[in-house]
Amino acid sequence: MQYTQKYDSPLGGILLASDGKALTGLWFDGQKYFGSTLAAQREQKLLPVFEETAQWLDLYFSGQEPDFTPPLSLQQASSFRREVWEIMLTIPYGQTMTYKAIAAELARRRGVENMSAHAVGGAVSHNPISLIIPCHRVVGTNGSLTGYAGGIDKKVRLLMLENADQSKLFLPKKGTAL
Repeated sequence: MQYTQKYDSPLGGILLASDGKALTGLWFDGQKYFGSTLAAQREQKLLPVFEETAQWLDLYFSGQEPDFTPPLSLQQASSFRREVWEIMLTIPYGQTMTYKAIAAELARRRGVENMSAHAVGGAVSHNPISLIIPCHRVVGTNGSLTGYAGGIDKKVRLLMLENADQSKLFLPKKGTAL
């Protein structure tokens, strides 16, 4: 059984999902791939993992870096996507990493010469636990803020909230995040 709970953030509603023990989803209302890992049968229920996630989100949206991570479960994804998401979890608060850098790190971990940054982009966009797995911190090699399933406006606001240096970043003229 899957469980859900709503959270009201300064950037809009967020849906949380859990298997009863760990967080399995966190999506902004209306974001691309919203609820992509949700089962057809689910129940709205207050769980300890939702309370812990709400504490994390309260800290985060107050401009503080949370010093804990709620339990996460990424079992419904391919090993490739899980590896990309694990790398994203290493991106420090207030900093960014490029798709190319994630691909290079993934290649290094796998012991291969290179990996596709485009394939990494697909994994990043399908991240089911937004914010906590910080896909908003992933940017194009040229500094483009493209690629956020929650919308480019939210990506900019999240990076501002973290006081990330955006001096070399720019809004794309076209792309999937607009």
